Amino acid sequence: MAPADQTTVPRSGFYAWYAVIILMLAQTVSFIDRMIMGLLVGPIRQSFDISDTQYSLLAGFAFAIFYSIMGIPLARIADRSSRKHLIAIAITFWSIMTTLCGMAKGFTSLFLARIGVGVGEAVLSPAAYSIITDYFEKKTLARALSVYTLGVTIGSGLAYVIGGWVVTIAMSAGTVVLPIIGEREGWQLTFFLVGLPGLLVTFLVLMIKEPARRGLIQGEVSSSGVSLRDAIKFVISRKRALFTHILGVSLFVMVVFSLNIWGPEYLMRTFEFSRGDAGRTFGVLMMAAGTTGLLTGGALGDRWFAKGIPDAYSRVILLSMAGMWPFVVAIGFVTTPALGLICLSVAVFFSAFQGGIAGGLIQLMAPNQLRGQTVALYFLVANLIGMGLGPTVVASATDFVFHNDAALNKSLALCGGVVIPLAGLIMLWGLPAIRKAVEEAKTWE
Repeated sequence: MAPADQTTVPRSGFYAWYAVIILMLAQTVSFIDRMIMGLLVGPIRQSFDISDTQYSLLAGFAFAIFYSIMGIPLARIADRSSRKHLIAIAITFWSIMTTLCGMAKGFTSLFLARIGVGVGEAVLSPAAYSIITDYFEKKTLARALSVYTLGVTIGSGLAYVIGGWVVTIAMSAGTVVLPIIGEREGWQLTFFLVGLPGLLVTFLVLMIKEPARRGLIQGEVSSSGVSLRDAIKFVISRKRALFTHILGVSLFVMVVFSLNIWGPEYLMRTFEFSRGDAGRTFGVLMMAAGTTGLLTGGALGDRWFAKGIPDAYSRVILLSMAGMWPFVVAIGFVTTPALGLICLSVAVFFSAFQGGIAGGLIQLMAPNQLRGQTVALYFLVANLIGMGLGPTVVASATDFVFHNDAALNKSLALCGGVVIPLAGLIMLWGLPAIRKAVEEAKTWE
């Protein structure tokens, strides 16, 4: 029988999909708050007199470092207690911190506010992945996780579409005076408008049912608790499978996140789009190409896994790397807006394949008692490398290799051209260990 705070519902049924939609809304809000920085490069640099590299620390490192560090201890709580209540608290916290970004008066205060956004959002995915895995059978898990991850493409897209509209209005307004808060620059209004609506999602999350935990393993870890020793022992026992998957995907995410965060600026610097037009164009592109890519990746993952291919998710991720590589490299050389948008669209499409299934593979390899912590380990590395280093590597290439802001397209191409093949080779080396780990996990159901 499930504990009092948990419920048993049909797996992969209507209610399970309802819960996924609510969690997807939480992910959408998360990525709106996270990605809005990508549209504010110019105004923030001008207001605070900072370089591309300093800006990348605000957009990536400040968020990623504490998002990553706090992920594992918060996931330990999620593995022991109510996951939905933890998510609700987190949404409230990061929404408030996003709003505080709009009150920042300089680089330091904005850096600290972005740290707060990262700490709050560190809760969501480890807890949500664990909930979804308990709601769905393995044959439909990839699609469920991909639907949840639609929040990434929809949230990122909305951040740019809404942000493009807001920035156009706010920038034309110049300095504004807000009740109680006082005088603020126009771009700072964006943070208020995207931060506060997240509080409404908190109530929707509180209304979903906490699913009964499934896939508990006896022997290797305690059935009643999850000690740090248990977690370390499990990770070591699957070190090759986990190491190659996590490192390979994390390097790939460097390119994916760099493209997402610098996409609007690429259109502005390379093809002279206005800030509003760049935001709206890239936002629609993210929602269309990214959403299609996520659903395609999830469908392929489920289809190949159902055929008895244990490393199906890894193969889909390798396919996404191969598909993205030529188009992200081409970004550095195309000379017309039409070709630039085509390359961006195809690159975003393939990059999105891995969105739901990268963390999903962790769920297939880990017991219930350790799912939150193990996927948090993945997010720890993926966000430190992907979000923390990705935008900064691209910015550093622009500042210190090409010495020209207009060479952002070359920096994106250089990063993708080198990093994606390296990520693919690491993942290929780990395929035998991943197949073995997934097969072993089937005995726990």
